[in-house]
Amino acid sequence: MDTEILARIQFAFTVAFHYIYPPLSIGIGLIMVIFEGLYLKTGQKQYEILTRFWLKIFAITFGIGVATGIIMEFEFGTNWSVYSKYVGDIFGSALAAEGLFAFGLESTFLGILIFGWNRVSPKVHFISTIGVFLGSMFSAVWIVLANSWQQTPAGYHIVGEGLTARAEVTDFWEMVFNPSSVDRIIHVWQGAFLAGAFMVLSVHAYYLLKGRYVEISKKAFKISLLVATIISLTQLVSGHSSADGVAVNQPAKLAAMEGHYDESSAADLYLFGWVDDESQKVTGLGIPGGLSFLVHQDFEEPIQGLNAFPKDEIPTQVNAVFQFYHIMISIGMFLIGLTLYASYLWWRGKLFDKKWLLKIFAFSVLLPQIANQVGWFAAEMGRQPWVVYGHLKTSEAFSQEVSANQILFSLILFFVVYTILFLLFMYSLNKKIKHGPYNEAENPDEFLKYT
Repeated sequence: MDTEILARIQFAFTVAFHYIYPPLSIGIGLIMVIFEGLYLKTGQKQYEILTRFWLKIFAITFGIGVATGIIMEFEFGTNWSVYSKYVGDIFGSALAAEGLFAFGLESTFLGILIFGWNRVSPKVHFISTIGVFLGSMFSAVWIVLANSWQQTPAGYHIVGEGLTARAEVTDFWEMVFNPSSVDRIIHVWQGAFLAGAFMVLSVHAYYLLKGRYVEISKKAFKISLLVATIISLTQLVSGHSSADGVAVNQPAKLAAMEGHYDESSAADLYLFGWVDDESQKVTGLGIPGGLSFLVHQDFEEPIQGLNAFPKDEIPTQVNAVFQFYHIMISIGMFLIGLTLYASYLWWRGKLFDKKWLLKIFAFSVLLPQIANQVGWFAAEMGRQPWVVYGHLKTSEAFSQEVSANQILFSLILFFVVYTILFLLFMYSLNKKIKHGPYNEAENPDEFLKYT
């Protein structure tokens, strides 16, 4: 493989692995805020125990997330020097804000959160929990803003030409609120909330199936189910808004997501299918004119297809974009159905009577993670061949001085190191889950019963 492909694979691997952890941190942070808020309001010890338990898992997740995220900034300089020069002024301000405000806020309050039990007042500790949660959310804001600028550049002008060209900020707030940033931030936040909520649902469904920590797990399960139900429904709204934005700002990406080739005709909305790039046809089950209706509220309104754009300005992996996008949609719809059904059983007083449902929730922790990953794959592969949409192509952005062998060696090294980190994460997570939420000092009878 050539240097460009290897550089793309390496960055995709490191980003995808890193992106396992920040959504969990954000989502678990939200649940922790709710648990501790309920403890302050009700005085029930079980909510404090839940907060302490999930704080331990949050800390593990946060630590691995930091360790896996640092390497990406070095990759900008080593493998993507032309890109780094081009976007340096844009990304510099965003990443500096992320480090100074978001990461600083999160790290500072995390110290109080972990070591402040019995050292600060309950209200101060609760404020620290909120600070950690907000810090994790702000961190996502600046990263997504930087990425959104690549998708829909705004608030800049180009200085220089050729390899010396770079984007320079002319209006900071126009750059921040570029056409896709708000929709993407909301959608990413919601995906993170679902990742955290389903993590909590999974663990406490496991306890309920094993007959362990039943009372406290029922409380945690109900709270997390309420969060998951609300967020899964609202994510459908933000997803539709994001798609509307893609239709306006990146029509070639929208066409790839539905395998629509005709230069200008009504476009179908596929539930599933397979794209044949040679014949330019999709084999699958779709709603005739469905995409046209979603975009224009008219089943016959034309949508620009891939043939309306120059061949060198459309994604080369149309079927991959199509599949990733539809996997994300399918998982999202499944989560809506699952949470609504579980909420209905809760209303009927039968939520914990269905063992098969608890088993689904026990394994459901994987689904938001998969949806988050494939959603990013669809978004990033869909804007190809551009690394900065409409301005800088990926083939022009990588470092000319780095050889394919050097990138391959570092890719193998990263794979080994990240595998070790993942195994350590799973080991630590499994150990905490098996130990359970109770410590001996908090509830000796409960502790002795289940150890």
